[in-house]
Amino acid sequence: MDRLIYTAMTGANAAQYRQQLLANNLANASTPGFRAELATFRAVPVRGDGSSTRVFALEATAGHSDAPGSITNTGRNLDVAARGSSYFAVLGLDGTEAYTRAGALEVDANGTVVNPLGLPMLGDGGPIVAPANAQIDVGEDGTVTARVSGQAPQALGRLKLVTPDQENRLQRGEDGLFRGPLGDPLPADANARLQSGALEGSNVNPIEAMVGMIAVARQFEVQMRMLQNGETNDKTAAQLLSLNG
Repeated sequence: MDRLIYTAMTGANAAQYRQQLLANNLANASTPGFRAELATFRAVPVRGDGSSTRVFALEATAGHSDAPGSITNTGRNLDVAARGSSYFAVLGLDGTEAYTRAGALEVDANGTVVNPLGLPMLGDGGPIVAPANAQIDVGEDGTVTARVSGQAPQALGRLKLVTPDQENRLQRGEDGLFRGPLGDPLPADANARLQSGALEGSNVNPIEAMVGMIAVARQFEVQMRMLQNGETNDKTAAQLLSLNG
């Protein structure tokens, strides 16, 4: 009986976790630069004496989808979209270097170029700061230029772009930003390019996410029905034992 309970209970927990993941993907279907999370199931044996025949299901996040999102031309100077597999470098709230595909840049009250979450964009020597009342342009190679009326254009620095590979795969953190495998900064990619005046959309497929949520909901119902059947069988067995006693 306990084997049935273990199987149904852990299957229901895994289905619930996957439902939350799919719901988060669907909620970010219109978030610029969002990368859809992937999930997989795996069976794990229960450790301990007399438990070798028992297994439970575990939901494991397999990473994220690297499929590119659709590019929308906005014509705005501070809207940029990374090309290929490159990512923008930002300064996370924990003070570490993190990476994102979101390119709707802003200039805050202190003149610092920030991302949509207000995190400073990192350049060659750290955050990029623009002079007051300057018009900001971003070149194809990430060079940020400030133009102030009556003055010659001034190069403020170059946005740091990184391109992960098989040895330096990015991992999503709890804050939604990506970091290197050991949390160490990735080297800048001098060949990385971006598209100015455009934004990359989310790579979430809303229809696929909704179909997945429906399938997971049905799977959860099956697991709960198994638990109910186990409870019924346990009560029936207890009644039979009491009659024989």
